[in-house]
Amino acid sequence: MSSVATLPPASGRSTPPTALRPQPPRQQYLDLRAGIHRKLLNRLNLEALAQADRSRAESEIRTLLHELLSEEGAPLSLSERETLFVEILDDVFGLGPLEALMRDPTISDILVNGHKHVFVERAGILEKVATNFQDDRHLLRVIDRIVSAVGRRIDDSSPMVDARLPDGSRVNAIVPPLAVDGPLLSIRRFPAERLKADDLVTVRALTRPMLDFLSHCVKARLNALISGGTGAGKTTLLNVLSGFISERERIVTIEDAAELQLHQEHVARLETRPPNVEGKGAVRQRQLMINALRMRPDRIVVGEVRGEEALDMLQAMNTGHDGSLTTVHANTPRDALSRIETMIAMGATNLPERAMRQQIAAAIQLVVQQTRLSDGTRKVTSISEITGMEGDVITMQEIFVFEKIGVTQDGKVIGRFRATGVRPKLCERLKASGIHLPADMFEGVTEVR
Repeated sequence: MSSVATLPPASGRSTPPTALRPQPPRQQYLDLRAGIHRKLLNRLNLEALAQADRSRAESEIRTLLHELLSEEGAPLSLSERETLFVEILDDVFGLGPLEALMRDPTISDILVNGHKHVFVERAGILEKVATNFQDDRHLLRVIDRIVSAVGRRIDDSSPMVDARLPDGSRVNAIVPPLAVDGPLLSIRRFPAERLKADDLVTVRALTRPMLDFLSHCVKARLNALISGGTGAGKTTLLNVLSGFISERERIVTIEDAAELQLHQEHVARLETRPPNVEGKGAVRQRQLMINALRMRPDRIVVGEVRGEEALDMLQAMNTGHDGSLTTVHANTPRDALSRIETMIAMGATNLPERAMRQQIAAAIQLVVQQTRLSDGTRKVTSISEITGMEGDVITMQEIFVFEKIGVTQDGKVIGRFRATGVRPKLCERLKASGIHLPADMFEGVTEVR
């Protein structure tokens, strides 16, 4: 034994220096597993296996795994061997290290920053997890499997892509040279059971009077714009409001990546297409919008307006397609209208400013603001009615509002939903549709803690 190892510590107990201590069994297992995992992947033809019959592929993987374990003399228990086998299957047929996270129903977002760093969001809070990839090639292989399954591609010439998983989860990937420190992957997950209308009241995203009011507006075929930031819950709310559309109506949905899950029987779903390898063949939302008008829709639901298709959307709302719904990225209802105006200008530079605003004021009756608060909760913070024009300004009035009062010591937002006391002008239109709203619907306060 070395003289260094025999020196007694200050406490009088003989303990080997940290550098000479043996690794704990758990770390030994992790190192061994990583080595076998790497060798196994190197010896497997992953592309051929992914195309092969699942049972035959599993048998081949299990045989090769036993061979490698014997070569290594690996002291793994039966449960550890089975865990390693499952991880290999995840790499061949699934999302590799992310499969375990995808099976966790409490996770709403999975964010991969290069092969070493994986973060998840639970209950609105981001946290880092121990999951990682072997290297950037491993991560790129998983990304390529995701995007190729929906007919898209990602490489140096097309380094950004939006896609979706079979369960409806939204995926965005960006790779070098645009991603400086390695491939980036973002997965926005949706619950297996989408939130229903009553669930929004249960989780205090809005109050019962607010939900009743919105449902009546959809049934009366009012055009609504859902506004909010990234991750605010716009798509979830759009799904819920779409559920109030009658089964007797034909609905056409237009999306960049198909995410909406409408339960009506008569739904025609359209999705944009990126350019091919030669940079041709792209189909944008505006083209789909123009085509949708020829499909005899009763309502048009656009997942999100983000460009020149905004003008076509407004024209559709003004020409017999009442009750259409869409979302837009904006922080306030007023900002949402400004963004729509900007998008119109992108496709019609010769349209005067006043004419743009007249189009907006005539087409949209309701703006619903959805917000993700600092504690991760998502709430409808404003329901506003567009009442017309005064000069060159679009006039609006708030009907319901969420007021933030403060924050508890553990970071929870304290606030209240409040009806402004204003009876909206569109009540007359609802009345014409046979919907009579009680006078006290637009009064009262609901505390939320």
